[in-house]
Amino acid sequence: MATSRREFLRNSALASTLLLVPKFLHALDRGPGLARLSDATGARRLIVVQLSGGNDGLNTVIPFRNDLYYKARPTLGIREADGILSLDKDMGLHPALKGLKGLYDQGHLAVLNSVGYPNPDRSHFRSMDIWQSGSGSDQVVSTGWLGRYLDSNCPDCQRPYNALEVDDTLSLALKGSQRKGLALKSPGKFHQISQNRLLAKVSKEATTEHHSQVDYLYKTLAETASSADYLYDKSKIYQSTVAYPNSDFGKNLKTTAELINSGVESRVYYLALSGFDTHVRQHEQQQRLFTDLGDGLAALAADLQKNNQWDNTLVLVFSEFGRRVGQNASNGTDHGTANNVFLAGGALQKKGVVNDAPDLLNLDQGDLRHQVDFRSIYANVLKDWLGADDTAILGTGFERMSGLV
Repeated sequence: MATSRREFLRNSALASTLLLVPKFLHALDRGPGLARLSDATGARRLIVVQLSGGNDGLNTVIPFRNDLYYKARPTLGIREADGILSLDKDMGLHPALKGLKGLYDQGHLAVLNSVGYPNPDRSHFRSMDIWQSGSGSDQVVSTGWLGRYLDSNCPDCQRPYNALEVDDTLSLALKGSQRKGLALKSPGKFHQISQNRLLAKVSKEATTEHHSQVDYLYKTLAETASSADYLYDKSKIYQSTVAYPNSDFGKNLKTTAELINSGVESRVYYLALSGFDTHVRQHEQQQRLFTDLGDGLAALAADLQKNNQWDNTLVLVFSEFGRRVGQNASNGTDHGTANNVFLAGGALQKKGVVNDAPDLLNLDQGDLRHQVDFRSIYANVLKDWLGADDTAILGTGFERMSGLV
């Protein structure tokens, strides 16, 4: 029997509401700030932080006892006297990363060096696609690694708000072929847009004709509107009093913590910090960005620890590539290859500096050679943290790192 668009939209919205609201009410019945995720056996969440622009890893985790580092960077190299924050294996963090050093001292940080992939690409766009899709450099994949996780029928993946990007647009990383994450700058803004502009416009259209693609669009809109209601109502439960950096990134971290501490059951959060393309004036830019990054993640950890949500949270920090080993003539660095990856959380299996510093004697035309394939880390996170089938999501051709999380 034919169904009008208006009727379908109304029924879809009602169906979505019926699916979502009882969960919301059930969570409220159990007390403010309680998170069902923390109560479920093995239920964990992942927060991905993307450092956009290609961060210089050698001035992030500094091999400060290696003379080759200072030979390649006579004015850009950071000296011990500048306040390097000492780690294991003759390495140290940039002086502005005091927040990360605090997590390291608590056993809540793991540092992986020389992470990359074979045949690296130095284009921002292409390399970011490779990291976000979890593909090899010889593949072009239109879905993201976390989007395919949503497609994989994990127990909670049916919820349209299972993966949230705290931004205005959705990254490839969160796009699957069947399911996608949601992008929102804040629950209030998301609710306002979905209620007052998008759905209102569609709901005024009236026709008796429809087909499967249109039905899919209406179902998606209805689910989005219902998710917006859920997230907006949930976000009122917990207002953070922790001091975050007064920056866009700091505000996004605070929004993330408030959603988690309010009991939102999303499994994946995605955030970005931009500005790491440091061809010129690298010292000044990294000082500002690292203060934002380190202080922000320290605030996030403190916020979640205060509400018993840190032990079931894993933070993964990456950038699309590192920089060349030698500095350029503008006191900056140009596009390179392998880079650091950070893992942070209260339940890490492997802590501290996981592998050796980059080998500065064995370069590839002035670039670092990768020691760890980034997909090996993704596979460990998918399999051992999120409980997903990493092989089905990422394919084969690399070894899963074990024992990280």
